[in-house]
Amino acid sequence: QVQLVESGGGLVQAGDSLRLSCAASGRTVSRYTRAWFRQAPGKEREFVALVTWSSYTYYLESVKGRFTISRDNAKNTIYLQMNRLKPEDTAVYYCAATRVETSTMLTEYDYWGQGTQVTVSS
Repeated sequence: QVQLVESGGGLVQAGDSLRLSCAASGRTVSRYTRAWFRQAPGKEREFVALVTWSSYTYYLESVKGRFTISRDNAKNTIYLQMNRLKPEDTAVYYCAATRVETSTMLTEYDYWGQGTQVTVSS
């Protein structure tokens, strides 16, 4: 079993930066694809970014150039560096893990964290 715990959320102003972290415990997930999803109020959960075990990355179009996902396998942790934040980035951010190498579909992710709130004021 894998447990994922997110941290780093908060309230910031538009244009600011935040870095989210997601630590895994219970078993190694170094060969898993790790990802970030987000869910805004009244909306469905959506894919944001993923990083494979070989460090291939893929992003939601609207965050390209602003967000960077990375992983530290020695720490079983992934990060999401979010720059130039916008009010539309406001959401609960969830990290997830899957054995599927590249997937943006939340139904293919086996493990989920509890989420961390990111609020961007205008």
